[in-house]
Parts: sequence; structure tokens; C-alpha cells
Amino acid sequence: MTKTELFLELAKPNDKGESRWVTVTEFIGKYKDLQLGNGGSWCRKSSTLAKKYIIEFNKKQTAGNSIDAVRLNGFNLEKTFNQNIRQDIKDYYKKQNCVMLGIGIDSTSENTIIEIDHKDGRKDDWRVSNTKSQNRDDFQPLCKAANDIKRQICKRCKESNKRWNAKNIKGNPYPFYEGDEDYTKELGCKGCYQYDPVEYRKQSVKKISKEASEYIMKKLYPND
Repeated sequence: MTKTELFLELAKPNDKGESRWVTVTEFIGKYKDLQLGNGGSWCRKSSTLAKKYIIEFNKKQTAGNSIDAVRLNGFNLEKTFNQNIRQDIKDYYKKQNCVMLGIGIDSTSENTIIEIDHKDGRKDDWRVSNTKSQNRDDFQPLCKAANDIKRQICKRCKESNKRWNAKNIKGNPYPFYEGDEDYTKELGCKGCYQYDPVEYRKQSVKKISKEASEYIMKKLYPND
């Protein structure tokens, strides 16, 4: 059973999509995979469960910001981005190394598992939401750790409309390979290191080569 199916079996929503509060202490035995220690991927806003139901969390029972209980409060009638990825695209990327960290498929740690990432972290392009119109270039292979970090970076960008500066990584020569820190609908995520680190490297090499060539020509032939 999937985690979504496990929770539905436990919560038993009625015909209105409403359920009781299910406490995290019930995530044991058969339901231990529902434990929220790794961020609760099965119940986040982009999850399969959230596409169908309105999910509510109770964080008042214990100190801190941890989730104490989860319930369903009706069906979600809003149009949501479909995160499904066409099988041939999955097959193409699943045996490739992480494009950020270079970690391969032979790694055994949970944080190094290869995931197929939507390059556009905002997930608002309905062409990519449709499996029939998706392209390989819409995705990239990332290990779980890199994908989790990218998700948070994209979240902050969406909130502030300020794109992530690639020079945060020591040794990167340019902040963006196209555009600047201001997010625009025209350019979208293109130009951001997080969107495509491979393209960032290629464009950086081209730019450095051009700048070096121009410098050498000016040095050797200052009057031309």
C-alpha cells in the first residue's frame, strides 16, 4: 500500500472527505511509514493526498513546531499542479548521477537516493503538469538531500521573487547564467543555478572563455 492509502485506511474519511484527528502516535506497526520525521512528504501541499483532500495539522499538543495530529477537512476543489512524471522520462533519469553532487545510484543512504526533480521549482507551468506534453529537459536527476534543499530555496524565491545567487557556492564565477536576482515571468527560473546546474556550468565556461579572449586581444593588440 502507498502512504496515501495507509493514511486513508487509518483516518477513514466520510463521504464528505472529512476524518477524525489522527495522532502521530498512531503511526506505528503497519502504519510506521507515515511517521513525519522526514518532513511528511505524503501529506505536504504537493502530495497526492493534498490534491484530493484539504489537510489540517494540529501543532498545539507538544512544544515546538512539530505536527501532533493530522485530519482531512473535506475535498480539495482547487486546480492543482500534477507532479506525475511520464514513465519514459523516469526511466531516462533514474540511472543517472545527481547533477549537483555527483552521487550515483549505487549509494545506499536515504539522503543519496536519486529523485527526478522538476527543474521549475514553482510548478506553475501547466504544460509540464501534463504528462503528454512533458519533455526530458523539464527534469533533472537530484539526490534526495539536494532536492530537499532546492525545494526550500525555490520556496523562498517564490515568497520574495529574489532568485538564489550561485556565488553562494564558493568557486562559482557568476550569480546567474541568464538574468539577475529579480524573478520575472518572462524568464522564469531559467538562468538560476538551482534550475539547471549543468547549463550554468556550460554557460560559465563560454562566458569565461569569451572574457579571457577579449582580455588577451586587448593586451596584445591594444590599438585594434
